[in-house]
Amino acid sequence: MTTHDRLMDLLEQGRARFRIIDHPPEGRTEPASVLRRHDLSQAAKCLVVRVALGRRARRYVLAVVPGDRRLDLDGLNRLYAGTESSFATREIAERLAGSVSGSVVPFALHPDLDLVVDPDLLVHKEIFFNAARLDRSVALITEDYVHLAAPRVEVIAQRSLTGAGAASRGAEIN
Repeated sequence: MTTHDRLMDLLEQGRARFRIIDHPPEGRTEPASVLRRHDLSQAAKCLVVRVALGRRARRYVLAVVPGDRRLDLDGLNRLYAGTESSFATREIAERLAGSVSGSVVPFALHPDLDLVVDPDLLVHKEIFFNAARLDRSVALITEDYVHLAAPRVEVIAQRSLTGAGAASRGAEIN
């Protein structure tokens, strides 16, 4: 079963209020938001992060931030009392997410992934994200997302993409 199929089953079985948006293939948050016709702040940007917890211990985190923000890697590192945080390699991120880069869903569907969501994404009535496919997205009522995903909610996004926030290190996966 594909990650897309697992997502659809989760939403349907959970009686989530959602709609499917088909669009040309796009995995970058800003262009995808234009195609889906919503505010960039409503996009769930999903990033897989490796947090080193010591010499050989590590934890992988699915960090979800609003589309108009960047992940605060140092803040996420402090949250886990880690020694270092970095974006997971593309290979590891895609294996843990179960989908290609740019189509990662904001649900931790792999047991080795922790899910942490920035509260600023959750202020919207509806959130948007690629549905484990580059050519299909989901618009999901935020209340239903929180109920189904049961995320850890922590401030993990930098305050703005303008000014100092725009110089943040790292690359976007979704």
